[in-house]
Amino acid sequence: MGGDEFVVVLEELNEDTRQAVAQAQDIGEKVLASLNQPFNLQGFEHYSSASIGISLFRDNEIGMDDVFKHADTAMYQAKTAGRNTLRFFDPDMQASLEARAVLETDLRHALSRQQFKLFFQIQMNAANQPIGAEALLRWLHPKRGLVSPLDFISLAEDTGLILPIGQWVLETACAQIKAWEANPFACELQLAVNVSARQFHQPDFVEQVRAALKKTGADPARLKLELTESVVLNNINDAVVKMRDLKEVGVRFSMDDFGTGYSSLSYLTQLPLDQLKIDLSFVHNIGIKPTDAVIVQTIISMGNSLGMEVIAEGVETEAQRNFLERNGCHAYQGYLFSKPVPIEEFEGLIRRMPN
Repeated sequence: MGGDEFVVVLEELNEDTRQAVAQAQDIGEKVLASLNQPFNLQGFEHYSSASIGISLFRDNEIGMDDVFKHADTAMYQAKTAGRNTLRFFDPDMQASLEARAVLETDLRHALSRQQFKLFFQIQMNAANQPIGAEALLRWLHPKRGLVSPLDFISLAEDTGLILPIGQWVLETACAQIKAWEANPFACELQLAVNVSARQFHQPDFVEQVRAALKKTGADPARLKLELTESVVLNNINDAVVKMRDLKEVGVRFSMDDFGTGYSSLSYLTQLPLDQLKIDLSFVHNIGIKPTDAVIVQTIISMGNSLGMEVIAEGVETEAQRNFLERNGCHAYQGYLFSKPVPIEEFEGLIRRMPN
């Protein structure tokens, strides 16, 4: 047991499982209420809270080690739910946590074993010409196959692995920009790279980007860093300083998933952004949900008024593209043009496109 962990054993609960659950929950809630009472310490009023995990067992059907393990798993779930609450052990929860633990172990080796790849999704202008691409991380697991970013990015964030992974993405993208200089079909493309919150808030983030550019010899003007609203609004002053430092060397910035967060004019005028990226959820609802069409029109108008480029992601139909163009958005990304593909397919795609 840790220094702040305690075990309570309840005996003679009802034989009926549902009633035993109710009894244990009632007692657990009384414990929480008791611990929530303020207490005086050296003249100051203090408060405490607790997270409680409950595991029910009958006679000797499982060993004591497993009882503790199950209660600990439930306590972890109580903490995840916001603390100061209680949770019962759920076998499905345990299976999920064990799968997550296995995935984390594999993730820790993925970088050194060169299992990550960058896929590229083309970005087009209104004249149907390629103007850039977004670099998207993919994990090619030797047994699981292609692992979705939805399954591992949050895990990488939680464990801190997002930092070395993010640095690898940045350096690999810069190396690709440099390689494209010798490709007449790709030499003028910009490459967009997503930056995580933990990565951006590193004190030496600016130096990391500069070092990647210097190491690869990439043209900074071809690199576009995509940030979400939540990333910059955590510390807007710090964000402005870092963005300006990098813009001095030519790096460009795009606000990703725009419209899903605060979308405030006050911060937009402070940030040295080059581009707003309309979130795919709004683009998807063009022609379906009138309010989302109005939001799209507003974002386009806002971006144009502030002298920023506007690009829409998630464009899947000609109707969506036509609506965007009519309303002043002249850059697009989505399955209408191409899904994210490996570098070989991407270069073949742009080679086949008319000049």
